[in-house]
Amino acid sequence: MQPTMKRLGRIAGSTLAGAGALFIAVQINHPELTLEFVGSREFLIRESCKMLMAGLAAVGVLGLTVWHGRRIGALGVVAAVTFGSGYLAMLIVQAIAAFVLPSIVATSPDYVRDVLTAALGGRPAADIGGLQVLLGLSGVGYLAGGLLFGIALFRAGLVARWASALLAVATTSTVALAVLPTSFDRLFAIPAGIALVGIGWSAWRVAGAPRVAPRAGVVTEVVR
Repeated sequence: MQPTMKRLGRIAGSTLAGAGALFIAVQINHPELTLEFVGSREFLIRESCKMLMAGLAAVGVLGLTVWHGRRIGALGVVAAVTFGSGYLAMLIVQAIAAFVLPSIVATSPDYVRDVLTAALGGRPAADIGGLQVLLGLSGVGYLAGGLLFGIALFRAGLVARWASALLAVATTSTVALAVLPTSFDRLFAIPAGIALVGIGWSAWRVAGAPRVAPRAGVVTEVVR
């Protein structure tokens, strides 16, 4: 394995593991999304962490795909584009939430309330413009991309298969949130975070493992 590709593998692994750890951390004791919470410092900190998480995940997915090249296959490339695009849309949404919503919560509380409703999967009372499109892209990218990317990694055997399978299951299981109370939102994010940590740690270890040269006897046997 070339040094450049080993570095790329380690970068991909560390960014995915970091994204997974942040994804889990921001769920701990997460307050209810209310207008009062939007105007708090904690809201800014949590949304900034979510921005970082989404950015790290997008970089990790792209890096993992480039690192393995053809081995991940056409399905893996399509999955990476879908999954990565979902995280990029998520990053933009979180940036708007962190830096725009707090500045307008006092003057446009109804709009902010509708945005929070849409973010929780509900139907806003009024049109929230392009944010609705971004939320949709983020949701589809996360759900479909996570399923396909998990399947592609599992089939290729590039990283720990348990983590690949967990990613596919954890991302698609979020469809159940449509019929579950909002209190389940945070719980459903934890398995996905664990999957990202597992994939990242596995990729980091594989990239850092020394290359084992084939034994002379084995080579001779093949040549014969």
